[in-house]
Amino acid sequence: QVRLVESGGDLVQAGGSLRLSCATSGPILSINAMGWYRQAPGKQRELVAGISSGGTVNYADYVKGRFTISRDNAKNTVSLQMNSLKPEDTAVYYCTARVRTWSLTTSDYWGQGTQVTVSS
Repeated sequence: QVRLVESGGDLVQAGGSLRLSCATSGPILSINAMGWYRQAPGKQRELVAGISSGGTVNYADYVKGRFTISRDNAKNTVSLQMNSLKPEDTAVYYCTARVRTWSLTTSDYWGQGTQVTVSS
């Protein structure tokens, strides 16, 4: 089965940086869009950044200029470089990917999440 595994979450001071990574595995034929979402306690999950297979990116307004999403199509991985972190960036960050499997089905898959905590 397809699996997504995030890494890189940590406790960091405000103004600091973190880099999140997401590795994929399983019967993957191709991956269309990939992205990062986050969910803070008591809040709904929200889009942070997305990237298409062709490299087109989009960002939530609150991370523009601070976060950068990138992907390695050869390795089927996606990363999120987070700079100038703020306490309000504290959340569980989830990786997602729209995967076409070898059985020719297409579905959205999610990782288990990685905790990012920004102290003031």
